[in-house]
Amino acid sequence: MTQSGKKEPKLLTLKQACELLNCHPNTLRAWDEKGYLVAVRFGTRRDRRYKREDVMKLLEKNDTRKN
Repeated sequence: MTQSGKKEPKLLTLKQACELLNCHPNTLRAWDEKGYLVAVRFGTRRDRRYKREDVMKLLEKNDTRKN
């Protein structure tokens, strides 16, 4: 839980994931197509959602490469 007492969502929107990863939405779409960061698709529009756990792992992996 966050400090405000609200639970963090398990699925992130495309925009939320882009903000965390500091990248363009087209980058995430390309990563999804390549299997680098696979999106969960749902609804008739096939909207993309990203597992928070997967996004955080990607951030940690990238962080360790910088150090």
